[in-house]
Amino acid sequence: MDVGLVCDSCDFFNAMTAVTCASCGTSLSLGSSKSQQRPVSGMPAPMGSMQSGSLPAQAQQAAAPAAAAVGLRKCGNCGAEVAGDFKFCGACGTRMDVTPAAPQGERKTQFFSAMQAPRPKLILIKGDGLDGSTYVLGGTDHIAGRVEGELLFPDDPLLSPRHANFIYRDGKLVVADDGSVNGVFIRIRAPMALKPGDRFLVGEQLMQVDTPPDEDAGVQPDAEGTHFFASPRTPVKLRLVQILRGGQGGRIYATPSDTLTMGREGNDINFPDDPFISGRHAQLKAGIGTITLIDNGSKNGTFMRIAKETSLDHGDYVFMGQQLLRVEIT
Repeated sequence: MDVGLVCDSCDFFNAMTAVTCASCGTSLSLGSSKSQQRPVSGMPAPMGSMQSGSLPAQAQQAAAPAAAAVGLRKCGNCGAEVAGDFKFCGACGTRMDVTPAAPQGERKTQFFSAMQAPRPKLILIKGDGLDGSTYVLGGTDHIAGRVEGELLFPDDPLLSPRHANFIYRDGKLVVADDGSVNGVFIRIRAPMALKPGDRFLVGEQLMQVDTPPDEDAGVQPDAEGTHFFASPRTPVKLRLVQILRGGQGGRIYATPSDTLTMGREGNDINFPDDPFISGRHAQLKAGIGTITLIDNGSKNGTFMRIAKETSLDHGDYVFMGQQLLRVEIT
């Protein structure tokens, strides 16, 4: 004969040592109306008391395999073993479907793994302006070109077989032209100083800064003392040459002014058929022995061809061949 406590609320048969009902969590005491010591014989219990777990000893033994199938769990509060389908611990009353809170001040230990150092990335910008392929620069040297290197663009006829090198060393990213035909261009963020021979891009227009002609050149008489007759010279402070495909020189722009503006309309130099040029795109300013290139807040930017190894920062844009790349360093 088994002796135990029957819950007042649900008639569940609990062990004598239980302080709370293992089924509903109600507190148990010997002084309540139903939670008395009740012998359980082999006779069936009344229908009202046939709740989950309120079984005679023989029935509990028959149900043991099913309980074993459910499995036993340890109470997170007191460590007592509790049947897998019980909602409450019969020893201390803790809910079994709630993970006990960690003691105050205790923190969970996270899984230990190697810390990944941030690496720079190059994001290819597609024709619609959206991000395309991402190239993670995981080493030191990263060659870009049409045939050689880690960054390959085999369908770009304006790239050299080995075009540029993106170098990551000492936590800094730099780019160097690797002897390419068409060069590497970087979008300027601030006014840039130029010198004769430097090239830059506005829209699809490749422009080269030229040396203004010597005002005294050709004005001297020949050996017989005869002067050449022609239009009088106008002093020139700024001179630009348009570079056409194939490398030939195109139109020449010269001005006696200190400023030469470029854009789609209303400028000193206009390219109305270039869809990538803003209305007032960029300008050149001449100073005493200096020439400065300034972007006028254009949509697509102004790009200067690099002549030497150049540092790159987060958010910079690099143009080479027909490829536009954005630098990300996080």
